[in-house]
Amino acid sequence: MAFDAIETPFGKIDKIVGGSGTYVAYAASHFVQPVQQISIIGNDFPKEEMEEMKKRGIQLDGVELVPDKKSFFWSGRYHEDMNKRDTLITDLNVLADFDPSIPDSYQGAEFLMLGNLAPKIQLNVIQELKKRPKLIVMDTMNFWMESAMAELKIVLKYVDMLMVNDAEARQLTGQFSLVKAAKSIMEMGPRYLIIKKGEHGALLFHGDNVFFAPALPLEEVFDPTGAGDTFAGGFMGHLAHTGDISFENMKRAIIIGSAMASFCVEKFGPTKLKEITKDEIENRLQQFKDLVSFDIQLI
Repeated sequence: MAFDAIETPFGKIDKIVGGSGTYVAYAASHFVQPVQQISIIGNDFPKEEMEEMKKRGIQLDGVELVPDKKSFFWSGRYHEDMNKRDTLITDLNVLADFDPSIPDSYQGAEFLMLGNLAPKIQLNVIQELKKRPKLIVMDTMNFWMESAMAELKIVLKYVDMLMVNDAEARQLTGQFSLVKAAKSIMEMGPRYLIIKKGEHGALLFHGDNVFFAPALPLEEVFDPTGAGDTFAGGFMGHLAHTGDISFENMKRAIIIGSAMASFCVEKFGPTKLKEITKDEIENRLQQFKDLVSFDIQLI
């Protein structure tokens, strides 16, 4: 839960609510409630935003408020190729001292999504849970591979699924082939792996099974910030709603995650995630079905 300043070829905004936890929670809340949030904020985080989250079934018992500091702030500029961006400012602020604790009311949660944070923080959350969740999913990034690889590899032994993009999968393993990279990552601990490829979709791996989910071709991508986190929220929201962690259901979940991400990029920040209706989500899912549905007769 943080603030972003974003500049894209289509516009600019100096300050908007962001943060991976915010995107995950808003996306997941369309499919399952309550969503039990763990984060840290400063005295500048808007009370109106917290009230909006509560209305959507997002519990904030695990959100720590530091009254004399500011919230995490990130500023970035996207290129014409929206897959590339430059980070202009990163102010850790309250995040520099984040040591999350799990409220008693959160104990017994069946699904855990670990956002992109320091591996030692991710491990602390896992170890604070008295009962292991049915599914533990984690996100990470190149920064932690460069600065905390040993700690990252420890956390990988505790999780069921890793979500990374294609460049991160290659960096983590040293393998250019994504299939070889996937096998290497699953040998590190996770039984499942999702490799996100931005506008080119996502791959789901489990053992020898592979599933490809396309991204919806969009005429305009306004702001890709948070799209990966929104994907994760939609994916986890569907799994938690159904309680089914089979590979077949994960295939459905990855399409739902892709659909939610396609909404996210249409406006700055998480704005669109607060506007969409159930009917719009169903219509978007139908577009995905139509995109990959075909009949063929082999001669």
